[in-house]
Amino acid sequence: RYRQRYADLIINPSVKETFVKRTLLMTTIREYLNSRGALEVDTPVLQAIPGGAAARPFATHHNALDVPFYLRIANELYLKRLIVGGFEWVYEFSRNFRNEGMDRTHNPEFTVLEWYTAYKDYIWMMEITEQLFEKIAMTLHGKTELTVGDKTINFKAPYRRISIIEAIQENTGIDITGMDEAALREVCKKLHIDVAPTIGKGKLIDEIFGSTSEPKYIQPTFIIDYPIEMSPLTKKHRSKEGLVERFELMVNGKELANAYTELNDPIDQRKRFEEQLGLMERGDDEAMFIDHDFLRALEYGMPPTSGIGIGIDRLCMMMLNQPSIQDVLFFPQMKPESNID
Repeated sequence: RYRQRYADLIINPSVKETFVKRTLLMTTIREYLNSRGALEVDTPVLQAIPGGAAARPFATHHNALDVPFYLRIANELYLKRLIVGGFEWVYEFSRNFRNEGMDRTHNPEFTVLEWYTAYKDYIWMMEITEQLFEKIAMTLHGKTELTVGDKTINFKAPYRRISIIEAIQENTGIDITGMDEAALREVCKKLHIDVAPTIGKGKLIDEIFGSTSEPKYIQPTFIIDYPIEMSPLTKKHRSKEGLVERFELMVNGKELANAYTELNDPIDQRKRFEEQLGLMERGDDEAMFIDHDFLRALEYGMPPTSGIGIGIDRLCMMMLNQPSIQDVLFFPQMKPESNID
């Protein structure tokens, strides 16, 4: 079906309907954002520095310039440059590439919607996000309560909000507040979570949450207020020491959206990038590169900003009740036939 999608479309009308609804979903998002004054833009896919996310990039080479380039892992840093340049709300449906594993929720090539809005924060972003998701469900199905696999999920706003530390405590009974790397490794050992020696405090917390808590949040839930080590591009929390203003939206045990009150202090940002460089030197191949031009852009001055990334393919899976990411991509990545015995 996936390798010969043309035959699949001929034989199975329901497959064609899935992709018609995928386009309707994206059209609904565009209309929602455009009606509020957002501007759709395009940013580079070939990048000299792969920034905006912690992920392993695909590397290539530009022959005329004789320099290495990377396929983008995210478009975040370019969209923020546009906020510096005076645009107040920009968005892009970004085709991203990550040189990582493949499974039913991951494809090496995927679509993410990112938008950035000046003079807003993550609290405003939560309200906009839940309103958007409710509107998508109503447009596609005429109701907010949908069947996803064997579960019923209600996208009607508002959604529950809980901090990541409280979520871990809720599901494990362990309070990780203030723990250093050594203590977190002991927690992983106690919970039988296998972690690499190269990762730091932020990744350890992410592993604990992902293994013990993430699958438990079936109804739409905002996991908020992450430790600073997990979020190199996020602004420090206005009232909680050691935390940042970030949320991830969990639905059916999976992350659908990731959003911040954006870090706009160039001195703090440089320090965070340098900490990522330390992780890279330890062998973490997903640590972020330092983007000196992005730091220079922040030095010109970026207003207080809120930004979000929404996985369009995963959102389609949820909204259209499809069990695999391959079911919402026309041509999912597969091993070439010439390599198959």
